[in-house]
Parts: sequence; structure tokens; C-alpha cells
Amino acid sequence: MIVAVVVLVVLVLAVLGWGVVTYNRLVRLRNLVEEAWRQIDVELTRRHDLVGNLVETVKGYASHERTTLEEVVAARSRAMSPGQSPAAQAESETVLGQALGRLLAVVEAYPDLKANESFLALQTELASTEDRIASARRYYNATVRDLNTTVETVPSNLVAGMAGVRRAEYFEAEEASRTAPRVDFGSGGETTTPPGTYRGAEPPTPPGGPAEPGGA
Repeated sequence: MIVAVVVLVVLVLAVLGWGVVTYNRLVRLRNLVEEAWRQIDVELTRRHDLVGNLVETVKGYASHERTTLEEVVAARSRAMSPGQSPAAQAESETVLGQALGRLLAVVEAYPDLKANESFLALQTELASTEDRIASARRYYNATVRDLNTTVETVPSNLVAGMAGVRRAEYFEAEEASRTAPRVDFGSGGETTTPPGTYRGAEPPTPPGGPAEPGGA
């Protein structure tokens, strides 16, 4: 009888210990996802600021390209709307990237604008920001994959359900936005890498982080 009680106590303690460890892991993963999303938000805010400055610069040389400029302004406003989920934000950024691609294509008809130092500096900063967004996106999606895997698999899903930890959304640009033209002012031509999209669709390799999910 005593042996049975001891075994039962050991089993209960083992289950409780596993539950605590699993809960702590879920919390850690959730915090990593939130931290990764904040980094994306920082880069997106910078992108929106640069796009606004870019539009103002283009207006000085191509003010009659009103329709294209208004499309970019409207898309930027949508992308800046607060409280969007990662999926909704990705959709908004896709629309902005497509509008920005059309604007930069129009710029080809304005040699003076292409040679403007302020415009060139903005374009360079925007390209750098896109690279950082791509890197942050890969890391964020990798952390989301880890969290979702833990939330969905047995038996950790039982702890996730009791703790109220839910799946997180991936942040992915739509494929259509990855084919918009991107003006290369260094060579005077165009490439097929789109502005405002998330380049580097290859599997992510963030320092200390796992690979990006392939199906998001």
C-alpha cells in the first residue's frame, strides 16, 4: 500500500513538473513571437516614413502623375492603420509595395528626378529597410512556427489550451507583390526585385534561430 502511494505521488509530481516546464516553454515562445513582431513593426514604421518622403520628393518633379501618387498615398495610409493582425498587415504592405513599384517605374521618365541626390538617398535607404524587413520577417515566421508546433502537438496542446496560448499568424507578402518592378538607379535599368516586398524567400537562418516554415 505504501509503495503504491509513493508511486502515485511520484507520478503526480512528474506530471506537474512536466506541466510547469511545458507552460514555461509556451510563455517563452509567445514572448519571442511578440518581440519578433515588434522588430518588424519598427522597420515597417521606418518604411512608411521613407515612402512618405519619397512621394513628396517625386511631387516636386512629377506632380502631374497624380493618379500614381494618390495610389501610393492611399496604400501607405492603409498600411499605417493601427491594430492590424500580421496577416492583415502583410496584405496592406503588399498593396503598398505594388503601388510603390508603379511609382518607381514612372520615375524612369524623369531624368532630373533620377539624378536628384535626395531621391537617390531615399531610394537607397528604402532598399536597406526592405532588406531588414525581410530578415525580421524570416525570424518572426520561424518563432511563429515553433510556437504553433508546440500549441498543436500532443500532449503540449493540453497545457496550451488550459493556459490560453493560441496559434500566432505568419507574416507573408503575397506572391504577386514579389514580381513588381524595382528601379535600379545605380545602373539606370530595372530589376524584377520588387520594392516594398520581402525579399529573400529562401529558408531563414537567423542567428540562434530555426529555419522558416515553408508552408505559410
